[in-house]
Amino acid sequence: MEAIVLVLHVAGVFVIIIPLWVTAPRGNAHDTILNFTNGGGWQSDGLSYAIGIVPMIGMLIGYDCSIHMSEETNDASRTIPLVVLWAVAANALMLIVVGITFIFCLGDLDSVLNSPTGQPMIQVFYNATQSQAGTGVMVAVVIVVFVSACVGQVATASRQMWSFARDQGFPGSKFLEKVPAVWNIPINAILLSAIITSLLSLINLGSQTAFNAFNSLGTVSILFSYTITIACLIWRRLFGAPLPPRRWSLGRVGLPVNVVALCLTTPMLFFYVWPVYFPVTMENMNWSSTMLGGVAILAYIYYVIQGRHSYDGPVVLVKRDAL
Repeated sequence: MEAIVLVLHVAGVFVIIIPLWVTAPRGNAHDTILNFTNGGGWQSDGLSYAIGIVPMIGMLIGYDCSIHMSEETNDASRTIPLVVLWAVAANALMLIVVGITFIFCLGDLDSVLNSPTGQPMIQVFYNATQSQAGTGVMVAVVIVVFVSACVGQVATASRQMWSFARDQGFPGSKFLEKVPAVWNIPINAILLSAIITSLLSLINLGSQTAFNAFNSLGTVSILFSYTITIACLIWRRLFGAPLPPRRWSLGRVGLPVNVVALCLTTPMLFFYVWPVYFPVTMENMNWSSTMLGGVAILAYIYYVIQGRHSYDGPVVLVKRDAL
């Protein structure tokens, strides 16, 4: 299944860019590259660009899924770092190609931003092909790839839930930590992750603002966790005991890489919580910081009441139930 999705993912890039290059009107290179449009309403162009570019990091964080599947991966200490490296490199290359294609084939910007579909991407496809069938095929490819990515994200979330449950750090840990021998996967955690994801998706039917508030929590949480982890790793390299032996090591380059990473994630985290548009309303407000604060408060309350008495991790040895 993963191989089929990989082929579709790579082939989908060509399904998108070839029709655009062949049929779409191409913009002037000078205007396309050097002219910038501030559509956010902020008085400062620099601030508007900084706020607008940060959400795009979501296009390159899919590698995070593979890390949480390491316990089910053969030779994980070598395989997972290679997967992360090649996933970022390959997807960054494809993202650059698709990005350049879009900015040159964008066409009429007003029609794209005010698309009756509510999705600028769909309007770009239609402006280029002038065909509902052609647009439908291109959109279908994007949807299939997105759905496949969502499956991977649910699998990742279930493994994170299962891992934390093994440490007795999650409500209902005794139920979530179980791995039935007949399945050999954390089926309880998988089902709960899928149910929660499905229920959160239904919020969009009632309020897009509320749905966006929940949706924004994912990226800001990842950025926050990365920033904390990298900062702790830098402190350990400078002032703590030597890092444990590992098969994948950057050696002396590791510290500079960590510093550069921290210098990137910190401003990204800062600008991600800003509203994209000004003036700010209830509809376009960025609620990610509020959601993160709310989750942190709930987690702290649970820790004080129950977690500090039951948490015992990280678990090193796991008992396997008999068949």
